[in-house]
Amino acid sequence: MCSAWPVTYKPKSLKQIIGNAETIQKFVEWVDSWEKGVPKKRSSFLYGPPGIGKTVTVEALANDYKIELVEKNASDYRTEEAINRFAGLASQYGSLFGGKRLILLDELDGITGTSDRGGVKAITDIVKTARCPIVLIANNAYDPRFTNLRNYCLLIEFKKPATADVARLLKQICQSEGIQADEDALKFIAQRSEGDVRSGVNDLQALSQGKKRLAYEDVSWLGYRDRKDSIFNVLRMILYGKTCVGAKQAVDMADVDVEMLFEWIYENVPEHLTDTHDLANAMDALSIADVYRGRIRRTQEWGLMRYVIDYMTAGVAMARKNTKVSGWVPFSFPERIQMLSRSRAERATRLSIGKKVKRKCHISARRAAREFLPYMRIIFKNNPEMAAGLARWLDLDVEMIDYLAGGEGKSEAITKLLA
Repeated sequence: MCSAWPVTYKPKSLKQIIGNAETIQKFVEWVDSWEKGVPKKRSSFLYGPPGIGKTVTVEALANDYKIELVEKNASDYRTEEAINRFAGLASQYGSLFGGKRLILLDELDGITGTSDRGGVKAITDIVKTARCPIVLIANNAYDPRFTNLRNYCLLIEFKKPATADVARLLKQICQSEGIQADEDALKFIAQRSEGDVRSGVNDLQALSQGKKRLAYEDVSWLGYRDRKDSIFNVLRMILYGKTCVGAKQAVDMADVDVEMLFEWIYENVPEHLTDTHDLANAMDALSIADVYRGRIRRTQEWGLMRYVIDYMTAGVAMARKNTKVSGWVPFSFPERIQMLSRSRAERATRLSIGKKVKRKCHISARRAAREFLPYMRIIFKNNPEMAAGLARWLDLDVEMIDYLAGGEGKSEAITKLLA
């Protein structure tokens, strides 16, 4: 069973982290300041976009400095009682063997809603009296909930690493995996990751499955799909969901539209539901969702969309009965979307020719492309003189002639006749 590359190639030392060199140095200096006694700011607050190395920086520092790291997600400890039970005592004592200790509360953004009342206040109280370094991590440190907490923390902003740095990391991973990758392909993946290193590595693994060479053509279709910060997390919530409500909530988290999400689910269900009965039930749910999609397209009755969402999310999640989790299984990009993207230029050329025929024959461009193009291709491949006459009459450009002729040699003969 293969492992997730973001885990396999996770930095173990501060030297391995890309980008944010000055920011990391500021964090290291704050940790070093504890050697001289309790500093004025007993907590550091690391913030910035997801996937750029905030958490891994803390873990790497703890590894370099041989510090005991007590790490928890703040979203799992939302109430005042839960926060005090975990972080309160830990912040007052050293490690079991007398060494140094560092407390990390990650995903502070997850403290939301009425059930979290007192959680932020409890963290603030702990920070005021802590006897060991406390690190808080969130995407946005300037959320109104953290107004008072910020006064007691050293704010350290992490920014997105440069595209060149991300591409360099992807190249190192390819070398380790024995994959020969084009520079343009890696640069394109890095650009599409928008500084999210974890997402870029995820994309690289998904795109290079079963390949020993990764060319630009293998990744260029990524421009067709919307950039998704957590598409893999959304799929995980649906394919491994325990409740209908949780699976349906994944749609609200997705930046891709419902049509695109359907393709993602359809592509990945067979790999993640290995029991035949589970798979059959999941595909039944997707087929019903697809029926409703068809009705929406025909009738424009968008109220049916709720049934599409129910069947493609909750229906798929509840199909999992007997499938056992036997290790990490990678997610795959939708093959149908990939094929559509690769043929997009061809479809655009066909439609352009159809528009030329439309003006001469007074029919729709789509009908012209569907009914006339097959005969035109036969003519352009076998009769250059007639093809040249048609090209002149329809005012076709070189690209259209190349497409109809099906090869540069034959298109050159036609263009010479036109000249």
